[in-house]
Amino acid sequence: MSEHIVSRGIYAGIGATLLIFTGITYYAATVDLGPLNVVIALTIATFKASLVVLYFMHARYSPRRTQLVIVAGFFWLALLLGMTLSDYLTRAWQSI
Repeated sequence: MSEHIVSRGIYAGIGATLLIFTGITYYAATVDLGPLNVVIALTIATFKASLVVLYFMHARYSPRRTQLVIVAGFFWLALLLGMTLSDYLTRAWQSI
């Protein structure tokens, strides 16, 4: 089995993208968007997690069976987040 060598430029680009999205996460936390804050934060976190899995854990260059397990994990995560957010967004909020 041959290994795939990832260049330092790709690692630097992915690292810079993660840092940029960390700044976007911080900025999104300072803006009051009501219940959309949670949706935006989870979307950004999912994007950053997928970059880490694909490039730093070398899932992009792994065999098909491993990729199938990873896709199934992301599907399960999307299912759980979707059900959580559907509950969160449909609640009747009471002011204190």
